[in-house]
Amino acid sequence: MSASHIKKDAEHRMKKSVETIQNEFNKIRTGRATPALLDSVKVEYYGAVVPLSQASTITTPEPRLIAIQPWDKNMIAEIEKAILKSDLGLTPSNDGTFVRLPIPQLSEERRNDLVRLVKKFAEDGRIAVRNVRRDANDHLKRLQKDHEMSEDELSIELDETQESTNKYIKDIDELLGRKEKEILEV
Repeated sequence: MSASHIKKDAEHRMKKSVETIQNEFNKIRTGRATPALLDSVKVEYYGAVVPLSQASTITTPEPRLIAIQPWDKNMIAEIEKAILKSDLGLTPSNDGTFVRLPIPQLSEERRNDLVRLVKKFAEDGRIAVRNVRRDANDHLKRLQKDHEMSEDELSIELDETQESTNKYIKDIDELLGRKEKEILEV
């Protein structure tokens, strides 16, 4: 394996770690309506189990309301059932055309719990990025040991790997800062 291949693989894996953190953050209900809250909800639609977003239009007409308009009106009961089973802690209501999901205000205690949770996700992401760095460095050192690169080249490659690590950890820290702010907004 060449040094450039090792760097590309490490970069790809670090990027995936950041994307995973972003996805975890999107699933956390903050008291603000966002269609991403429903990403994990699946419904049966014409014999196939599909994400809710593939069977309806999901909008946020107000900061604390998600409106779901199924493409087939007969799907309303199925959508309500799926939301209730989803562990989101939300109670849907419908008017025959739309399913409405009011997002309740979070208590101070719940906000603090969510902040602790996102900090844990962020730390897990940082650890994942550092593990990728360690793996890449081990591969690079093996190349140098096998005389496939000089010590100077190894030093340059290790520095570049560290720069990538710093960049992705900074991305995670920025995501964490935004999510914390969003959770603590009243």
